[in-house]
Amino acid sequence: RRRRSASDQGIPPFVACHRTRSTHDRLAKDPRATSKSEMSGVDEVTAATAATSLADAADETTAEQVVTPWDVAGGADGKIDYAKLVNDFGCQVIDEQLIARIEKVTGVKAHPFLRRGMFFAHRELDQIVSAYEKGEKFYLYTGRGPSSESLHLGHLIPFHFTKWLQEAFKVPLVIQLTDDEKFLWKDMSLEAARRLARENAKDIIATGFDPRRTFIFSDVNYMCTPFYLNTLKIAKCVTFNQARGIFGFAGESNIGQIGFPPTQAAPAFPDCFPHLFGTEKKSLRCLIPCAIDQDPYFRMTRDAAPRIGGYKPALVESRFFPALKGESGKMSASDPTSAIYVTDTPKQIKDKVNKYAFSGGRETLEEHRLLGGNLETDIPWKWLNFFLDDDDELAKIGKEFSSGAMSSGEIKARLIECLSPMIAEHQRCRALVTDATVDQFFSTAPRDFDSMFGELSGDPPAPPKEGEAVSFQGGENLVARGAPEPA
Repeated sequence: RRRRSASDQGIPPFVACHRTRSTHDRLAKDPRATSKSEMSGVDEVTAATAATSLADAADETTAEQVVTPWDVAGGADGKIDYAKLVNDFGCQVIDEQLIARIEKVTGVKAHPFLRRGMFFAHRELDQIVSAYEKGEKFYLYTGRGPSSESLHLGHLIPFHFTKWLQEAFKVPLVIQLTDDEKFLWKDMSLEAARRLARENAKDIIATGFDPRRTFIFSDVNYMCTPFYLNTLKIAKCVTFNQARGIFGFAGESNIGQIGFPPTQAAPAFPDCFPHLFGTEKKSLRCLIPCAIDQDPYFRMTRDAAPRIGGYKPALVESRFFPALKGESGKMSASDPTSAIYVTDTPKQIKDKVNKYAFSGGRETLEEHRLLGGNLETDIPWKWLNFFLDDDDELAKIGKEFSSGAMSSGEIKARLIECLSPMIAEHQRCRALVTDATVDQFFSTAPRDFDSMFGELSGDPPAPPKEGEAVSFQGGENLVARGAPEPA
């Protein structure tokens, strides 16, 4: 079985529990279950999860795949069945037609993550594109739980894709750093969580975001009246039984954990950020790039949206980034050989790939030449699908490795050539990010609403000077210039 922590994959750990036996089958086995037609989105997730728990207790030997906030495990073959996840969650697969529409409306070639199916599923992404085609604006929202000093490559995946979305559609972005969540779930002091939020922000900024239309905030610093009003309204829409069903809360869960989910849901509504978007809840639609296991979580948010007067957020959802030691392995900070970190040296990258990257090659070179490599299990091949931009070269590598013409050593060498300059460039950019730069991204100084959309001209303004006062907390009186007025 494939079992690894969701947080170790660059996935925020406050996502929904899910075991992928058919929802309908499970509800049918439980005579107390409500029919699907009578359920809200939240009730459907709750009932499915509750039925799952009963089935698991009676059938512990079944090798089901498991996707929870803290644990990801494949089925009997160790793999995640993404088609089943899509079917069970009721989201949609991103097809070639939708990708073509995105390319047409943005005038930009689709990102490799989109072309190659790394981001493969969605909820109402087509509606976001349709609205954009009509001239309507939207904003992006993503986040990270700051739990480690250094990010690994899996952590950067959502930020690289989000940056592409931002530049292609020319829209603003909010990035949530959940220092409060890490304090509540981890053996970590609040001071440590707040420090890590700023350190992780430096790596996020180093991916190339522009402060003129990017706002990064930590929950502890930013919490303000507009944000808190939304968390309260969302919280009132979700019962404890529903929250327990979605998030797996138990008797030993502290009440901070139980009360946290609305804090992650709230940024999907623009009036949480009056200094960016004004005070109108329907001033903008929201698109959330996230991993597929967050889908049930945002079904909760989408269920609450019309009840609090907002738009349902749209989602674009990714597969999991495979661990270095194989899909059944785990990327863990306690094992530095389990992942490639953004702080690794060229020698460390080379050693890790050569020694620890799971190979789909054969036992001997002779056998490999005869039978060819296995693309289904080879981690260098899977990672090249993420990081090699050239489609033609990627296809050539896949053909040669699967035929046996390219050896395991050669495909590993190509991955090293791909990763080393990319990480070196990240380190160069990270070294340029100062505390003043972080302050600039965290600043709640009111923006000009229209200037955050469309083409940007010139260079970003300089970060605040030493000693210059910068506020990180939002407020009702900090309102963007030119933002839509409440209806």
